Amino acid sequence: MGVDISALLRGKPVRLEDLTGRTVAIDAFNTIYQFLSSIRQPDGTPLMDRDGRVTSHLSGLFYRTSSLMQFGLRPAFVFDGAPPELKRKTIEARRAIREEAEKEWKLALERGDQKRALSLASRSSRLDKDMISESKSLLRLMGVPTIDAPSEGEAQMAYMVQKGDVWAGASQDFDALLFGTTTLLRNLTLAGRRRLPSGKFQDVVPEILKLGDVLSALEVTREQLVDMAILIGTDFNDGVHGIGPKRALVSIKRSGSLESLASEGKVEIPSGYEDIRKIFLDPPTTDEYILDWRMMDAEGIRRLMCDMHGFSVDRIDTILGKLDLAERSSHQRCLDQWG
Repeated sequence: MGVDISALLRGKPVRLEDLTGRTVAIDAFNTIYQFLSSIRQPDGTPLMDRDGRVTSHLSGLFYRTSSLMQFGLRPAFVFDGAPPELKRKTIEARRAIREEAEKEWKLALERGDQKRALSLASRSSRLDKDMISESKSLLRLMGVPTIDAPSEGEAQMAYMVQKGDVWAGASQDFDALLFGTTTLLRNLTLAGRRRLPSGKFQDVVPEILKLGDVLSALEVTREQLVDMAILIGTDFNDGVHGIGPKRALVSIKRSGSLESLASEGKVEIPSGYEDIRKIFLDPPTTDEYILDWRMMDAEGIRRLMCDMHGFSVDRIDTILGKLDLAERSSHQRCLDQWG
């Protein structure tokens, strides 16, 4: 989930049409969990094939990524590697929440409370190794690059943006800014009219945040933004009781740093904060990646989606036709540009 500083930030709405030709690194785990959480039956049951294998992730990746590609975006998906040791507590807590939500979901189904069941089911989403492997296979068949981060995917994404290899990073988590993503897109894979767990519908619009603008508006440095996050709580620490985003901002702007704040003796600074800082400011990244957008393998996509998992051939072929047209149009634009 990352640090919650949404109360302090406001993104600028952007249309997908305005992103044509842009290269974007997408936080894969963050995105796939969105699909696992939201693409479900009315009673909360995830999409499954005839053999009982979950396919919500494949459905989301195929249709949403295809949509982005039809708008002329060039996505690349960055997958997490080994998590930092400091994240272990968060991972275990999330696992416990999923297990409890799954139990409550089944009880709600037994009571016939579908609304409650759907809400609980979205919290029970699991992403396993097979799903990760299948997701990578599907994306590569679509001609989309996949990158394996040595640790946090958002850190690798930020590094790629900083290098200028991609124009922006896409994630729902504001941690991307802490890691140094200079241009962040939120709601990219959620854009459109979306059904909420409550049953109501909401129009979701992509938004863009520039790290420089965020720091200027808050009047802090990136290092101070990280210190604020440590006070609020991150995936690597619990934060300080009673300190939310606004109080953290006031405290760090007044004191300048966690060390200065600690010297005042009014706030007990989280232990090991230097290690948490390092995760955000000097994370493991790699240059061993290739951003090669290729022609899609239509037959391979049909084998994976239709033959292996029972997706509708007609629906898949409809999207493949649109992708083929988009690829041809993109190729023609390149010829016109260099002709």
